[in-house]
Amino acid sequence: MNRQLYQFFTDDHRRIDELLDLATQNPDEIQMEYYQRFRAGLLTHIKMEEKVLFPAAQKANGGIPVPLAAKLRLEHGAITALMVPPPTPSLIKVLRHVLDKHDIAEEEPGGMYDVCAALTQNQTLELLEQLAHISEVPLHPHHPAAFALEAAKRALTRAGYDFDSIA
Repeated sequence: MNRQLYQFFTDDHRRIDELLDLATQNPDEIQMEYYQRFRAGLLTHIKMEEKVLFPAAQKANGGIPVPLAAKLRLEHGAITALMVPPPTPSLIKVLRHVLDKHDIAEEEPGGMYDVCAALTQNQTLELLEQLAHISEVPLHPHHPAAFALEAAKRALTRAGYDFDSIA
């Protein structure tokens, strides 16, 4: 098994989780410096999966997408949409819920990382090199308009989550 790729991505999950924890130590006063680092880290992590890992696994699988990829891509869209509105306690609660479920689907035995690592076992060093050179996703300012949150809620619904029932 290609443990290096698995470890790379799971270590990055922990790093991102720590930034969110630092940003939300006081839920009534989000530390925006840490939250911005969290946003950039999370969006860059998604970019690494979408631009490097998932395509490499699909190519190694004879051009056939890994079955879990479609669900994870819907979740990536929802998570990305949640990065647009300014953070609130309810948004953070929903975001943590989705990230917890999402990370399990990627990290659990037989999950996306295991499948991708097995398919790309002969490309480990090449993929790690590509990942090391992924540029950080530039951040745009939060959009406080109601339609930004409504768009995020629709993206969550497509991914199988209900913002209001989680919040």
